[in-house]
Amino acid sequence: MDDETAGRAGYRRSAGSPRGAARRQELLDRVTDDLQANGLADFSLRRAARAAGATHKVLLYHFADGDELLREAVQRLRERRITGGLGAAADLPTLAQRVRAVWPILSASAESAVLDQVIGLSMYDPGRYAELSRGASRLYLPALLSFCPPGWPDDRKLQVAEMVLATLRGFLVDLRTSGDEAGIEAGLAALHRALEREEAAG
Repeated sequence: MDDETAGRAGYRRSAGSPRGAARRQELLDRVTDDLQANGLADFSLRRAARAAGATHKVLLYHFADGDELLREAVQRLRERRITGGLGAAADLPTLAQRVRAVWPILSASAESAVLDQVIGLSMYDPGRYAELSRGASRLYLPALLSFCPPGWPDDRKLQVAEMVLATLRGFLVDLRTSGDEAGIEAGLAALHRALEREEAAG
């Protein structure tokens, strides 16, 4: 069955065959590339179809709807950012240094502007888009938990990782809305000192 035939087949989702799964991933990669390059401002199923070199009916064969496609594309962007940078920070010797090294990755990577727009969408229409932001916690928390000293109890690791995630997210919003780089740098320095004290406490 070719793409056009699939699209005419009642907007059905891919049945999960190896060929269907491969085609789905190919389409998702192309839509993700477009999202990374052009942002969320006018994202639509038809725009996604143009980027994928397919029709919107074909996309609806492989994805339940435009919201599912957007969620998966945003998740793919986050995975790229984690794979591309957060792993390297884990090689640094202290928790504070690891977290400090994450900031340039979060703020300057090609994916950052789009992912920051996701925060705005989830605040503007939480009923529809909150899951886009919740997905960030599920992806970033494991990396931040791994930054914590291995001897710490799990609940302490979680508390510190949640604090770091919320703080960095706040800095990202501030960066996009105010552009106050000096203020953010001061905040990062304070976060660094707080993490050094936390780690020194054993």
